[in-house]
Amino acid sequence: MPSTDPPFSPARTAAAPADPPPDRPSPSLSLPPLIALSLGYFLVMLDVTVVNVAVPAVQGSLGAGSSDVRWIVDGYSACFAGLLLLGGGLGDRFGHRTLFLAGLGVFAAASAGCALAPSAGVLIGARLAQGAGAALLVPASLALLRAAYPDRAQRARAVGHWGLVSAVAFGAGPAVGGLLVTGFGWRAVFWVNLPVAAAAVLLTVRHVPAPGRSARPGRADPAGLLLGVLGLLGVLGLLGVAGALNEAGSAGWSSPEVLVPFAGGVVCLAAFVAVELRLEKAAAVRPEGRRPLLPPSLFREAGLTATNLIGLLLSFGYYGLLFVATLYFQQERHLSALSTGFALLPSVCMGFLAAPLSSRLTARGGPYTPMAGALLLGSAGFLGWLAAGPGTPYPVLLFALMATGLATPVTVVAATVAVMEAAPAAQAGTASAVFNVSRQVGGAMGVALFGALIDATGGVVDGLHVSAVVAAVAFLLASALAAVAGRRTGAARAG
Repeated sequence: MPSTDPPFSPARTAAAPADPPPDRPSPSLSLPPLIALSLGYFLVMLDVTVVNVAVPAVQGSLGAGSSDVRWIVDGYSACFAGLLLLGGGLGDRFGHRTLFLAGLGVFAAASAGCALAPSAGVLIGARLAQGAGAALLVPASLALLRAAYPDRAQRARAVGHWGLVSAVAFGAGPAVGGLLVTGFGWRAVFWVNLPVAAAAVLLTVRHVPAPGRSARPGRADPAGLLLGVLGLLGVLGLLGVAGALNEAGSAGWSSPEVLVPFAGGVVCLAAFVAVELRLEKAAAVRPEGRRPLLPPSLFREAGLTATNLIGLLLSFGYYGLLFVATLYFQQERHLSALSTGFALLPSVCMGFLAAPLSSRLTARGGPYTPMAGALLLGSAGFLGWLAAGPGTPYPVLLFALMATGLATPVTVVAATVAVMEAAPAAQAGTASAVFNVSRQVGGAMGVALFGALIDATGGVVDGLHVSAVVAAVAFLLASALAAVAGRRTGAARAG
């Protein structure tokens, strides 16, 4: 990104030259860049959930054990989240278009490795490589969206469509996976990524301009980079803690399997924060020295900090409950993997309405009001799962599915716009990476905790009810954060 922007402030965002006067309509949306960037994000989000329904076939084909299965499913998300911050920082330094194309290449090659895997170990390694490719391309895609659509209202519409694609991809994963496994075998789940990645590369090369790189002085921070990755991997637990938490209901919350990985992650994260604070302080005196990977000053913008917390709470509630709902339909209602995917479709279909609606509301009144309202609706939707039982008629569950399916993409689109508006232009990739890390951390925590609650309560239905209440409280807290952030941002702009 160009480095000629003045220091960030809410007033500068409100009066940015790219924002047209109220009486001038924003320019029409150019579709080729949007399609290219959305295809990349589609692949990333689809592979979060598409593999779940293929697990039984993978076990039968490769002889994978329960531990292998956990790595196959969770290793992708763990590597994705752990390297997102690195991906954002590299994009800010070396060019977001370059990183986006590199991420697509790594993701496609890793997908081919997954499809050709002769053993569970090879499949696990290829899944980790997929996560690394995803971590490169996701923050780059957001930064490229910002550069391709400088007009604020136009940008909000573009993010709305981008968010719609990601929401549909994530939710459609179980149904798409079921169809591919049933028709072509489990390896088709990975082969399908290659033509989509090729189309994204072609469109990017032809239609996505390369924004200027940041010219910030100073050297990279390898110590902070290493501690950041290790800290995030430790805290997330998706290579250790998440699996342990899923067993905490039976193994005990004070067991070494739970406490040791958490303690290591917290130590690494604390060391990372200490190093970054020291480096930022030193860089203020000697700009030519090493600079932090994640400048702590980035969080002095209250709206950015609040939005990251909202992203964490959002994914904690929604993805955690989606995991439990999948178990409910399969284990309690005895639906097949394909039938379960279709049972969840009402939640997915709401994305077609939610993302465009959110982009319009955000373009007119800012991002925080749509977030606050949508999160309140989602909180009520989670409570609708309290009606779920072994023989509950499916129509009774539609409110819970549709309310949370509407609330989540509305919030994601609005929060993405809030991050792009709050972040300094030279740190757009880093800021978007932090937001995505927050969401991945929240999702990992939700899946792990709600899975443990099923064990602790002794049944899927009881675990679903407790999880629904926890998710509702998380969304309620996020709604309050959005309302407070909206008032503060409005007051800052008015001042």
